[in-house]
Amino acid sequence: MRWMMVLLLGMLAAQAYGKNTDAHTVMVYGGQDGPGWAIMTELPAGWNKDCCTYAKAIGVNLVLYQGEWTGKPERVMVLNVWPARLPTLAAEVDEDRQHYLQSDAHGKADVFTVANPRAITCQGVLYRGSDHVDDAVVFCDPGKASGVRYSWSMTVGESDPNRQTLLATFKRVVEQSLYLKYQKPAPATVTK
Repeated sequence: MRWMMVLLLGMLAAQAYGKNTDAHTVMVYGGQDGPGWAIMTELPAGWNKDCCTYAKAIGVNLVLYQGEWTGKPERVMVLNVWPARLPTLAAEVDEDRQHYLQSDAHGKADVFTVANPRAITCQGVLYRGSDHVDDAVVFCDPGKASGVRYSWSMTVGESDPNRQTLLATFKRVVEQSLYLKYQKPAPATVTK
């Protein structure tokens, strides 16, 4: 029965998502024991996806990466979904910014602008590390009724020759993210 719900979500999401001939879509879902959710987005051409091996090993819901998995964070897009615990999305962003700047006293936090055509509130931050490695992080809130928040992040070297292309691809993945509420199907009733 679970696969039928995933298939239905996938078909509905594909209709809402639209068609892009240069990319495929990827969907991940969770929260069967709490707020149920599904997130679908673009899988850029030449990128791989993983929800169940590498992602699980590092404690996140989905990773998108190019080539072979190295275990290094550079050039890896990471999706993390969690039950909302702070009162606002701004509070989540502020807490993350504060934590980052405490860990790197010489780091900087700039705005990373994203537009989300899916009417989900998102706020982005570009952390510029004193180690010359930057982290783009975008926090999103699909609304109080969802019970969850999620973030996309990617680490890119300051001197990476493909930095702008990578950040543009990351931005497109974030902007194309589609949140869906996961709802368990009602138990089947048996009639005699």
